[in-house]
Amino acid sequence: MFYDTAKNNHGLRFTPLKALVAPRPIGWISTLDKNGVANLAPFSFFNLVSDRPPCVIFSGGGPKDSWRNAQETGEFVCSLATWDLRYEMNASSAEVPPEIDEFTISRLTKAPSTTVKPPRVAESPVALECKYVSTTTTPRDEKTGKLHHLVLGLVVGIYIDDRFIKDGLVDTGAMMPIARMGYHDYAVVRPENVFTMELPEHDAKGNVLGPWGKKQS
Repeated sequence: MFYDTAKNNHGLRFTPLKALVAPRPIGWISTLDKNGVANLAPFSFFNLVSDRPPCVIFSGGGPKDSWRNAQETGEFVCSLATWDLRYEMNASSAEVPPEIDEFTISRLTKAPSTTVKPPRVAESPVALECKYVSTTTTPRDEKTGKLHHLVLGLVVGIYIDDRFIKDGLVDTGAMMPIARMGYHDYAVVRPENVFTMELPEHDAKGNVLGPWGKKQS
């Protein structure tokens, strides 16, 4: 099938786009408002966009507290959403008034950050402490009028639970991070599903050596 995104004429029960660009990492963003009230929310439009300098981006539609707080205070934290924290992550997605602390309704513990004021999720094995860089927007949807705010942040500090550092490497699979699929579906990375591939070798003409990038004997 093929469908025009402007017409949205796919004929399916729900728009399939988010089920096609999947799995997507979840940015579990914590911020403080100007009065010091904490906010915590998951964003499936999130990713690491560069490593030097280390930068992340998250995006949300509508009047989201996260992007407003990040823009007004200049800071935010991204904690890793994991299999063990899947229900807490889901609870923190509830749409509640700005004065409600999602840490409390999600039964999560605040842990102090090192370089920024917003707290991290204490139960999470990873947290990226970020300084706000800029906000840009998507084009406004012609039918709904909706647009998304894209927040770019510079990662200035990283917390890693020492239990997941083995032989000088981070054991990401052992953390079992979760990711967003389409609809109400999620995926989880498990240790047995992690595999390794080294960069392929090439000859002088740029041809990959071997059918799977391995040098043939």
